[in-house]
Amino acid sequence: MLIFLSCDNAKGLKAFYDAIKYGPNHLMVFGGVCATVTSIIAESLKGWNLVQLSFAATTPELADKKKYPYFFRTVPSDNAVNPAILKLLKYYQWKRVGTLTQDVQRFSEVRNDLTGVLYGEDIEISDTESFSNDPCTSVKKLKGNDVRIILGQFDEEMAVKVFCCAYDEEMYGSKYQWIIPGWYENLWWESWINSSQCLSKNILAAMEGYIGVDFEPLSTKVIKTISGRTPQQYEKEYNAKRGDGQSSKFHGYAYDGIWVIAKTLQRAMKYLNATNKHQKIEDFNYTNHKLGKIFLDAMNETNFFGVTGQVVFRNGERMGTIKFTQFQERKEVKVGEYNAVADTLEIINNSIRFQGLEPPKDKTIIQEELRKISLPLYSILSALTILGMIMAGAFLFFNIKNRNQKLIKMSSPYMNNLIILGGMLSYASIFLFGLDGSFVSEKTFETLCTVRTWILTVGYTTAFGAMFAKTWRVHAIFKNVKMKKKIIKDQKLLVIVGGMLLIDLCILICWQVVDPLRRTVEKYNMEPDPAGRDISIRPILEHCENTHMTIWLGIVYAYKGLLMLFGCFLAWETRNVSIPALNDSKYIGMSVYNVGIMCIIGAAVSFLTRDQPNVQFCIVALVIIFCSTITLCLVFVPKLITLRTNPDAATQNRRFQFTQNQKKEDSKTSTSVTSVNQASTSRLEGLQSENHRLRMKITELDKDLEEVTMQLQDTPEKTTYIKQNHYQDLNDILSIRNFTDSKDGEKAILKNHLDQNPPAQWSTTDSSRTSKDPIEDINSPEHIQRRLSLQLPILHHAYLPSIGGVDASCASPCVSPSASPRHRHVPSSFRVMVSGL
Repeated sequence: MLIFLSCDNAKGLKAFYDAIKYGPNHLMVFGGVCATVTSIIAESLKGWNLVQLSFAATTPELADKKKYPYFFRTVPSDNAVNPAILKLLKYYQWKRVGTLTQDVQRFSEVRNDLTGVLYGEDIEISDTESFSNDPCTSVKKLKGNDVRIILGQFDEEMAVKVFCCAYDEEMYGSKYQWIIPGWYENLWWESWINSSQCLSKNILAAMEGYIGVDFEPLSTKVIKTISGRTPQQYEKEYNAKRGDGQSSKFHGYAYDGIWVIAKTLQRAMKYLNATNKHQKIEDFNYTNHKLGKIFLDAMNETNFFGVTGQVVFRNGERMGTIKFTQFQERKEVKVGEYNAVADTLEIINNSIRFQGLEPPKDKTIIQEELRKISLPLYSILSALTILGMIMAGAFLFFNIKNRNQKLIKMSSPYMNNLIILGGMLSYASIFLFGLDGSFVSEKTFETLCTVRTWILTVGYTTAFGAMFAKTWRVHAIFKNVKMKKKIIKDQKLLVIVGGMLLIDLCILICWQVVDPLRRTVEKYNMEPDPAGRDISIRPILEHCENTHMTIWLGIVYAYKGLLMLFGCFLAWETRNVSIPALNDSKYIGMSVYNVGIMCIIGAAVSFLTRDQPNVQFCIVALVIIFCSTITLCLVFVPKLITLRTNPDAATQNRRFQFTQNQKKEDSKTSTSVTSVNQASTSRLEGLQSENHRLRMKITELDKDLEEVTMQLQDTPEKTTYIKQNHYQDLNDILSIRNFTDSKDGEKAILKNHLDQNPPAQWSTTDSSRTSKDPIEDINSPEHIQRRLSLQLPILHHAYLPSIGGVDASCASPCVSPSASPRHRHVPSSFRVMVSGL
């Protein structure tokens, strides 16, 4: 006989004890719907050797076999959904979940069991939240922890509040998936929606797509059960007999429960008949532990197909079928089922609907995306760089080909080559600045950090160091008036440039040894995916940095700044040098100005755009290209134009100034031709040859003059010739090139002489007297005095400048040119001072 239990605690317990005390011996206890009654009775059954079978008690507490060894149930417990949930999580590859549990023992036990099921399955429970009445705080925490898959355990009333909070926190839609109990009543939200502060449409919007998990009331398989009916036939017959009465989802489990008891007794009888023919099940009593153990073992062996599916017990727990339903458009739709016996999950094709294009991610997928330099941009700037290098190569070819031209010689061709080399190194650094993690490995990128810094630094110093070095040579020559001769060879300039590079190398080596550049990765705030995928993009950017980056950059900038100031000083000091081939001060000033302004602007904008690699690289590359190109063009384009149009004009000295010492040195003022470079040395030799030739010419004229003088003394017949050609000879002597002043100066000297000795005396002499006694006239004291008055000024003006004396325009050798009112600068074509007679 069986004992059927009621759900009422008092009535159920009284009925049970009355049946035990007053009724006949009962073989089993069938029933137990409410957890409170069932748990009390199940715990005491061991003392009476009674096996209890429940068809509706789902509380997980009853699964404890140490406490309830004689308890069985045909309905799966609430914990039976956890293996099904695990299978679903694995199916969609969700490896990170969070739990939200109402503070009720029933739900807490399910959560605890779920934790044990997920443990060791490579599924992380990233956050566990619980609440009593207001779930909003817990929902916020779940969102703060980036929980996308939420496993909820709460009743219908709390479910409405939970989805209201989810709507407020925007935890619904394509990015979130809620999995909650599926045993709620039909249209359950309508009963509790008034207790929520949210509108009905908002709650329904948040509920859309949630998945409910519950046991399957009846099997969906069209297979005949142990009763000979299919589950569908049974359901049809049940509904016909039920009529208008309320349906219970446990009726199929109750039906299968009767069959379980029947099959258990049948197996027990067979066992008794086979082992002990003298003992029958009617001999069972509450103290007969042997028969009680036989009934317990027989029930554990239950295995048949019932209307609820395959009926199998594992440690007293039903291994049933779990169904999955999804809330779609205000109704629940079955989307899959889990067979606990076979441990298989079946998802009905195209039945489950996610609100996105794909199932939600179990967390915000943060895809780190390297912000790299655009390949088209790199290609364009590389093409411009190559054009710049081709231009530099053309300048190098021009410089080498024309190195023997006076214009190129005077501009220091070796220094020009260094300027071109520095420009090409600066160009080459652009290729390295454009190589990032998209082109090279991390280790190679770290090496490039050092290499590109060295190349750019050395290239800058080489170009401007060579430019400033040759300008320093011009400055040293033209600003030192006391040196007779100064030759500064290119070897000395190379030493100067090498010294500048040595300072660079010392700084760079110390930088590399003490605090080398390293590859660092800077991460920026997450950004939504431009393609609309359920991922977030976290931009990352590679940098070349070290611990004391500011200090090292300050040292480099300070040194380069001093170098630029030195160049500006030299350019200012040599601004008045009149030889175009030597005077690059204007172009140096323009180069320094452009480079300085562009570097300041480029450094500032580059720092402000460090999170935009394309903009940063574009600015850095354009600054380098502009500075290198403008510098090379300012140095070589004017020379190229001059060499093609008027090569001699650039090498002519338009304004060699005669420099005098103090008054005590006025009488022995020395002049010198200074060699500007090796090319100008050859020009000096040519000038010296020309000077020697002219001095020889002067010597010959002096001899001629002496002969004329002697003839005047010895040959009276030539008096008439002298008188007629006297002024013409004077003009011929005074017109000697490079040793006389301009024609105006000649006229002034002659005028001065004629003022003192008027020619009218000669022209007005009595003709009768001249013809009468020519010898007497020539040798007379008056004529001798007149001859000397003419010869001495001629010798003074023609000879003294050739031995380093006063200017030919100076009237007196005793007065310095600066003190003489008659002193004037000689024309540019004759401003050559000759040293040594």
